[in-house]
Amino acid sequence: MHGDPRKDSGLDPGRLAADIRRWGRALGFDAVGIADTDLAEAEPRLLDWLARGWHGEMDYMARHATKRCRPAELLPGSVSVVSVRMNYLPPGARDSGEVLERRDLAFLSRYALGRDYHKVLRARLQKLADRISQAVGAFRYRVLVDSAPAMDVELARKAGIGWRGKHTLLLDRDAGSYFFLGEIYTDLPLPPDRPQDEHCGTCEKCIAVCPTRAILAPYQLDARRCISYLTIEHKGPIPEELRPLMGNRVYGCDDCQLACPWNRFARPAVEGDFAVRNGLDASSLVELFGWSSRDFGDRLAGSAILRIGHLRWLRNLAVGLGNAPSRAEVIAALRVRADHPSALVREHVAWALARHGA
Repeated sequence: MHGDPRKDSGLDPGRLAADIRRWGRALGFDAVGIADTDLAEAEPRLLDWLARGWHGEMDYMARHATKRCRPAELLPGSVSVVSVRMNYLPPGARDSGEVLERRDLAFLSRYALGRDYHKVLRARLQKLADRISQAVGAFRYRVLVDSAPAMDVELARKAGIGWRGKHTLLLDRDAGSYFFLGEIYTDLPLPPDRPQDEHCGTCEKCIAVCPTRAILAPYQLDARRCISYLTIEHKGPIPEELRPLMGNRVYGCDDCQLACPWNRFARPAVEGDFAVRNGLDASSLVELFGWSSRDFGDRLAGSAILRIGHLRWLRNLAVGLGNAPSRAEVIAALRVRADHPSALVREHVAWALARHGA
């Protein structure tokens, strides 16, 4: 947050909005839009989702529910939101479908194969805020990239840079859904963009393909069953009935995106920081399971994966190994960790060994 609320600057808000879009594109964002801060229609839906307990252990969702729906509570005086998106699909990455079919390989959500997107987007958004400040002087703003309670998809929808798909992610006709979102909350009175029309029609492929049936109906997601939630947000044991359904997905899940027809038009990332690191687009489960805590920290430095910690990393990989073909190297790798100091790891290793009759 910087500066004081602006008074009449004599600037043309429409021209400033056009400049912000142009500056944002020059900084590498693939789309830039502007939304107002009225989320009154979305608030009841969020509160209902929370009331159903579908957020699972994500207590921060409930703790800051009103701030999420009322931007002025997060940044007093905010009246506009600059919403941006940036493509992340790593060019040259191994085909997701091929990796999912190879049960000896680890599948990681494609957004996590490169550098931590929080750092990349935050730096670019800060540059955009600085550029705005050069043009208008001091103004109040706050840069957000999953760093504070915000309704990213709803704001992006209002800003006209996509529509909400039935899997709850943002979609765009020309880019699919493989992109990150970020915002700048500001007190600048900018004219909002017009939302896009929705183009999902009668398609429900994302719902049908979900391995754990986490998408209960269009726009209704029970995070407690979602593999992305289970492998990233969930801290304890993964429910046993869901483990076989996870296959070799050890960090996140892209199935609903892979099934979406609009992702035929997904564009590879231009940003070099999103390129594949450490061969994570098609690494063997056995190899990754053998990483020590130090290996994990060193090789994933600067990666979003680091936040789950080594123990949850091993937990997830143990499930993947339990679903892998019964080969000698798989069973041997699991036995090495059978007496691990962590009860969480031991439980999932024991489950995996039992799956192989070992």
